Amino acid sequence: MDQELEMLKALTDAKGIAGNEREPRQVFESYIKDAADELHHDGLGSSIALKKGQADGPKVMIAGHLDEVGFMVTQIDAGGFIKFQTVGGWVPHVMLSQKVTVITREGEEIPGLIGSKPPHLMTAAERQKSFDIKSMFIDVGSNDREETESFGIRPGDMIVPAFEFTTMKNEKFLLAKAWDNRIGLAVAIQVLKNLQNEKHPNNVYGVGAVQEEVGLRGSKTATHFIQPDIGFAVDVGIAGDTPGIKPEEAQSKMGKGPQIILYDASLVSHPGLRNFVTDVADELGIPYQFDAIPGGGTDAGSIHLTGDGVPSLPVTIAARYIHSNASIIHRDDFEATVKLLTEVIKRLDAETVKKITFG
Repeated sequence: MDQELEMLKALTDAKGIAGNEREPRQVFESYIKDAADELHHDGLGSSIALKKGQADGPKVMIAGHLDEVGFMVTQIDAGGFIKFQTVGGWVPHVMLSQKVTVITREGEEIPGLIGSKPPHLMTAAERQKSFDIKSMFIDVGSNDREETESFGIRPGDMIVPAFEFTTMKNEKFLLAKAWDNRIGLAVAIQVLKNLQNEKHPNNVYGVGAVQEEVGLRGSKTATHFIQPDIGFAVDVGIAGDTPGIKPEEAQSKMGKGPQIILYDASLVSHPGLRNFVTDVADELGIPYQFDAIPGGGTDAGSIHLTGDGVPSLPVTIAARYIHSNASIIHRDDFEATVKLLTEVIKRLDAETVKKITFG
């Protein structure tokens, strides 16, 4: 496994839901610290790495988010089964019978399974309808409440999908949990590394934001800390190349380059910045795709509303099966995104930023 894949594995294997991002933050900082001149944190725990360029140059923010979708222990019933709260957006049909890991306060990892009623005991009507998340539970192989508590499990503990990074038969396809959004962190790391020996007319902030999946929270406080002139949110988008997805729902294909988001539920992308980015891509022959995600948002939704307003753009990587136990991305899309943002940043001097902002 090459160094880039080792980084992607370390980032995605790390366990961290919103509000409990310590492990992915440690991994993120271990890879970005050598490419940064300074490392800071905001009050919520977002990680902010600064790569200095021209002293009085614009501030450019590249944000990925540290948290993944998961669950939180809320109760332990008399039989020792765990009731839980979803943390981030889940739908029932991807949850039942999936393996999970409960992480105790002491850091012990306890395997569990989201329980389901056998089809043999279901009525015909029950088999046809979706199971209510509120009725789900996690089985950790315990006889009763006292035994589950003896494992060190208690309300508030984090629960994450149990899945390890996997390179598929076609090695361009990478299967893992938490691509949403450890891939954004990987892009920020690689962009700062690319700029290590480059002169750039700005100051670049690579950010690992907390609590994106519960309301774009960490990016708001991190942006307040930085006060950037330009903001990029790097996240996953929707791949529209699987059965059952119509072109008008999602048109992007895996391996065809980063997605330039025109519109989502959290912002209308800044036209000046969007056009600048696509002009650079056209100049250098970097592939890209346009998309709109009316039912979702990215950290750009918080970035662009901070302070007096920040021209912002979501740049996303198409992923299959997001907000489930595991998803798939294409390595070429990751590498094209890194190349595009590196080249964009090298061109973002004060005059260019002024022109982008005010036309």
